[in-house]
Amino acid sequence: MSEMSFDRMIQQMTPSIYESLKRAVSLRKWPDGRMLTAEQTELCLEAVMRYELENQVPEEQRVGYLQRRTCGSASSGADVPPELAGLARDAGSD
Repeated sequence: MSEMSFDRMIQQMTPSIYESLKRAVSLRKWPDGRMLTAEQTELCLEAVMRYELENQVPEEQRVGYLQRRTCGSASSGADVPPELAGLARDAGSD
């Protein structure tokens, strides 16, 4: 697929098509149950990401978004119970 036709496809993509592609990537299969190939998955994911960028989809609604989590009081560890404070350190000592 040429870059120009890919750009045109993104510009003409409807919200319904976007949701369908997003679901296909998530499930790794088309609505009729056929599995996506690796190339189809890659192209669909690129189309979804480009659509999100072009249409200013809020970051927290974008594919692959991970909410940042803090531990306790702004990640200082102040609110972490003592029995959990050493978990990461203990896990690495095996």
